[in-house]
Amino acid sequence: MDMPTVAIVGRPNVGKSTLFNRLVGKKLALVDDRPGVTRDRREGDVNFGGLVFRIIDTAGLEQADADSLLGRMRAQTEAAILEADVVLFVIDARAGILPADQPFAELVRRAGCPVILIANKAEGGAGLGGAYEAFSLGLGDPIPFSAEHGEGIGELHDALTEALPAQDEDDADEDPSDRSLKVAIVGRPNAGKSTLINRMLGEERLLVGPEAGITRDSISLDWVWRGRRIKLHDTAGMRRKARIDDKLEKLAVSDGLRAVRFAEVVVVLLDATIPFEKQDLTIVDLIESEGRALVIGLNKWDLVADQNGLLKKLREDCTRLLPQVRGVPVVPLSGLAGEGIDKLMQAVTGAEVVWNTRVSTSRINDWLSAATQRNPPPAVSGRRIKIRYATQVKSRPPHFALFGNQLDGLPKSYTRYLVNGLRESFELPGVPIRLSLRTSKNPFDKDNKG
Repeated sequence: MDMPTVAIVGRPNVGKSTLFNRLVGKKLALVDDRPGVTRDRREGDVNFGGLVFRIIDTAGLEQADADSLLGRMRAQTEAAILEADVVLFVIDARAGILPADQPFAELVRRAGCPVILIANKAEGGAGLGGAYEAFSLGLGDPIPFSAEHGEGIGELHDALTEALPAQDEDDADEDPSDRSLKVAIVGRPNAGKSTLINRMLGEERLLVGPEAGITRDSISLDWVWRGRRIKLHDTAGMRRKARIDDKLEKLAVSDGLRAVRFAEVVVVLLDATIPFEKQDLTIVDLIESEGRALVIGLNKWDLVADQNGLLKKLREDCTRLLPQVRGVPVVPLSGLAGEGIDKLMQAVTGAEVVWNTRVSTSRINDWLSAATQRNPPPAVSGRRIKIRYATQVKSRPPHFALFGNQLDGLPKSYTRYLVNGLRESFELPGVPIRLSLRTSKNPFDKDNKG
């Protein structure tokens, strides 16, 4: 069966070729800060986390006379759009939506194929304002993305999984909800990750031993638990960069970070006999920054003497040390003895449900009204901050936006109050919660100072 085709389109210099190179896995396309480097359609074959397709990099869309060079480049891009099964429409999130984006968005809409809107150059949260502006294009929810740094790669994979046509007959009748749940197992060296996965699979599939660092590659394995298909990723043990001298180990750790980005749920496996070292907290910070759902597994639990007392203490430690993922499930287990695996997987599938949670705008604003009445926002320069309304802009993880006046003056303590309120009121334990502040641009606001 022919591979499906994905076309990358957008204005010049929004990062299309950088995205092309990242998906192909090679620097096939020239990349430069100057617009117009790409002229012809460039094609490549992609195997993107199990998704196989042909990708087309196109010239930047510009209004031009049909007979000019720019016009002929545009014609090449239009041909690629007509040929595509899926279009990746790329904007520059930092520049925001420009007038030229609207007619090209209309061109893509008329093609009638699925469109994935990518707000590129949004690394580190930069350009989120431009990402929100992209809603106005009418192409669906934008994915905040960084082709340069790989941020948002997991969200793009999910979107392509839904948008691409079935690639073999066996999958043609498959319910989308039956697709594999991607789970990464991470942790410090010698925490027992490979031993746990071997026990899950019921075979000695992965090499294990007392030596730390046996696993180097991020290994992907298919498994079925209670009828649910699971794709397990075993990863190399993660240590602080300052302690990594071997180049191969550095590559292995990078591979593990990539597995985290592709995962939906990440299990941080701790050695219960030496839990919560500084590196464990660093790993959790990484997972939170990537926006993945989280479960903590306490491995080697069969070696613990006072199990009830230690479990209570470690759950208290989680609340104190990991406030950014308050309520994260903590599951004792033994990979070697095969104990606690069922409870671990119940926690994993539960975390996936929370990660995918959508809350209606009416419920959010009922909550917001009560929260701000109970604890009003402070005043800035003698003028009280006004939060007018809120909505959820996306899930995976839950991401909320507040709209109002002078929100850039909102103290971090108050945003923490709101995030904790969202987590508690809408039952969102253990997942990252994103909260963006959007100050109103209503011109009448200036007239209301008095």
